[in-house]
Order: sequence, then structure tokens, then C-alpha cells
Amino acid sequence: MREGRLCIFGEVLFDHFPDGKRVLGGAPFNVAWHLQAFGQAPHFVSRVGTDPEGSEIRSAMHDWGMDLAGLQSDPQLPTGRVDVNFHDGEPHYAIVQPCAYDAIVPAPPSDACRLLYHGSLALRDARSRAALEGLRARAPETVFVDVNLRPPWWQAEQVRAMLSEADWVKLNADELTQLHTAATGGPSDAADFLTAYQLRGLILTRGAEGAEILTEQGERFTVRPDRSGKVVDTVGAGDAFASVIILGLANGWPLDITLERAQAFASRVVGNRGAIVRDPAFYKFFTEQWNLAA
Repeated sequence: MREGRLCIFGEVLFDHFPDGKRVLGGAPFNVAWHLQAFGQAPHFVSRVGTDPEGSEIRSAMHDWGMDLAGLQSDPQLPTGRVDVNFHDGEPHYAIVQPCAYDAIVPAPPSDACRLLYHGSLALRDARSRAALEGLRARAPETVFVDVNLRPPWWQAEQVRAMLSEADWVKLNADELTQLHTAATGGPSDAADFLTAYQLRGLILTRGAEGAEILTEQGERFTVRPDRSGKVVDTVGAGDAFASVIILGLANGWPLDITLERAQAFASRVVGNRGAIVRDPAFYKFFTEQWNLAA
């Protein structure tokens, strides 16, 4: 992969729980957080309000060593927020709109993006979609789309158009069924999806059943999670998984090894409360095992 930065575009927000607890997250933010811990210095592009939560995000990023150049401030809209409530023991999410990440503006040219990561939630507003197009116009070598369908904040045709611009796509089995008009429920659906969107690669996650990678060359790699570890919180597991897939693509790892490492890291993250880990020592095992420290 050519020289340039890993550019991560999209939402950063707080999940608010009924007991008053708040948890920092947002899929793109989580991915950028992990990549920073792995020494990749990502360029995170998002927008927060000029409110206490926006200041808290800036402080967290600063303390973690993240570049703040791509984090915009909005004087009118609040920092992203999701209200989490429980009905019959099941969580329900109310994603507040509008918020600051709906109004990301095109940034002046900076370092080139060798890989551009984004999802679908932050594209619900035309302003942020225009900002993403500005990044895409810089012709990144790889566009990585992490599909995160959050009802009612997505439209099938808009997401399919987004997929048509992607090189790599990550999604789960339910999302594949929702987006692939020719899906039959059979084992060929993933390969058909890859061909339909002319992707270089497709990462299909199946929860407790593991994940697989398919490529345009016809390769197929699978992995299953280690069930011996404890599970505390599965929120953010997919983001942890995506961060290591990106790490592998950026560093030229073989895809089978990349997939195994992504699953191993995600399996460790679910043993912690929350989608991000604030202890640098947590990452040391992986950076040493994967020779990233050098």
C-alpha cells in the first residue's frame, strides 16, 4: 500500500444509559482509537459540539495521543448522543438528530489518504456526505466501508450507492440479506455480493459463529472465536475486528493471518466494559506479538 495516512471518517458520540452512565464511542471513533494504540496515527475526521461532552472527547483524544486536526467544532449543534433504554431486558437505541457529526464540513487538503474508512450512520445528512466526497476525491488507494445499519437512519439505495464506491466492505449476515437484492439465504450469497459490487474483498461477520474473508481472486478464509474467554460487553466488538483488518491491509499481512488476529483482538476486547480500552498495557501484548513495536 502506498504512502499516506489512514483516514477514518464519521461519528463520535456518547451512549447515555438510564442510570446516568455515559460511554464514549461511535464506530469510526472506536476504530481510530484502536489504530492509534497500534501506532498507526490515524487521521480522524468528525465534528463535536462546543459543549462539555465535546471538550471531553478532545481531552480523551489528546491524552491518547491522537491527532486533533480533523476534529471540527460546531457552535450550534450538540455532540453526538445515543439514548439507550431497556424494554423487557433488551436494549433500544435512540440516535439523536441533528448533532455535530451530521454537519462535518469539507476539510482543506492535508496529508494524502492511502485508506479511507467510513460507515453509513454519519452519511444520513447531506452536509457530512459532501465532506466525505471531498476525502474520496483525493483518490485513496483503498476505500473500506463498514456497514452499520441503524434504523431508521439508512436508506437502501443510498447505502448500495455507497457500496458501489467501495473496495473492501465489512458487514454482518443480517446486513448482507438486507442489502443484497439477489440473496437466497444460501452459501453463495457472499460471493454473489462481492461480484455484484466489484469488491476487492468482503468481510462477513457471523457473531459467535466467527467471520470470513472473500476476495476477488476467489480466496476464502474463515475463523471462529475462542470460546474460552470471558464476555463482559460485546459493544464495539465489530469495531475492534475492523481495526485489525485495516491494520493488516495497511501493513501487508496475509489475509488468513489478518483474520485470525482480528478475531483474537475482538475476543479480548469483549472481556472489557465498553468499546474502547484506555489502558495502553492492554495493547502491548498485541503490538509485541505482531511486531508492531519495532
